[in-house]
Amino acid sequence: MTETYDIVVIGLGAMGSAALYQLAKRGVNVLGIDRFAPPHTQGSTHGETRITRRGIGEGEAYVPLVMRSHEIWRELEAETGETLLSEVGSIIISYHDDAVQRPGRTGFIRRSIQAARRYGIEHEILDAAEIRHRFPNFTPQDDEIGYYEPGGGYVSPERCVATQLSIAQKLGAEVRFGRVVTSIDAAASGVTVVLDDGSMVCAGQTVVSAGPWAPNLLGAPFDKVLSPTRQVMHWFALAEDAPATWNHSPVFMWPHGETQDGFFYGFPSQDGLSVKTADEFYGAASDPNAIDRNVPESDSQRMHAAHLAGRLAGVTPRVTKTATCIYTVTPDSAFLIDRHPEHANILVASPCSGHGFKHSAAIGESLAQWATDGQPRIDLSAFALSRFL
Repeated sequence: MTETYDIVVIGLGAMGSAALYQLAKRGVNVLGIDRFAPPHTQGSTHGETRITRRGIGEGEAYVPLVMRSHEIWRELEAETGETLLSEVGSIIISYHDDAVQRPGRTGFIRRSIQAARRYGIEHEILDAAEIRHRFPNFTPQDDEIGYYEPGGGYVSPERCVATQLSIAQKLGAEVRFGRVVTSIDAAASGVTVVLDDGSMVCAGQTVVSAGPWAPNLLGAPFDKVLSPTRQVMHWFALAEDAPATWNHSPVFMWPHGETQDGFFYGFPSQDGLSVKTADEFYGAASDPNAIDRNVPESDSQRMHAAHLAGRLAGVTPRVTKTATCIYTVTPDSAFLIDRHPEHANILVASPCSGHGFKHSAAIGESLAQWATDGQPRIDLSAFALSRFL
């Protein structure tokens, strides 16, 4: 017998877990499906920490999403006692006139300041001497400045996903882990979701938030717009005499140099012994089922030499841990959140491109509003598919 639901959510990572929770909160008869058992390490939603900030240099259209996400995480913390959001501050260090073409981050510090001023977000502009004084773990050049936002920080992706899935199930949502969706057959009357065990599920609508697996699942035109790329995170050991500020440092983003590869980011030490950092790779698309999870020592040494040396005090070249994840990137590095152009009962959410997690709680709420009310309360028009067609 084919089971029937109001809505099926495919993919239960950052966006899917948030959508499932918000739909269940609205009393929707909803099923969530994931090929793994989230939170897991195979997609885009893992690695202990994800940066959040309100002055979004990638574009002001994101600001309402991150502001609402902070509210939702605080609501979830109050309900569960979990620690999801740590507002330790965030800093962007850059030349004030940096205009190097970087995917989604050209003029990053200038645009972050503009967004903060427009939305009244608390912030400070620091010169290099002040950065070095307040945060001795950073060693900027004399002509670099900092955009410091005390309300920035990080969220804990695994805890966020697990918390939202747990509450969703308590509210009546069903989940199926370890099941792969092989096809979605849509008609005006509804959608039929076919699984790898041969079973089928019918629903009025489906939300596809399948991350790097979305292009193959959805086909045209999404397979031409969404490009999964392998990314690497590195944890480097701290020296014995490393500045104590690493234990309560703000998160940081640091554009530098004259090429698009001159960008890295990182976090305060979680264990007092190491620091997590990463850069970004925008190259050929990767098969999410065949991602190379091995990170050679040479890549960590490249990372340290290209970015950390001379900028992060007390961070040694000795790598203690690495991890891989996947960005699903659009041509302009902005999100894609829209209805399918041929099937209005398929909502597609691919807000990845490396800066999505901070917005995920509000995107899940927006998807739930869109599916049940006909439109989200936050304007998502900047993320429409039509800009690529």
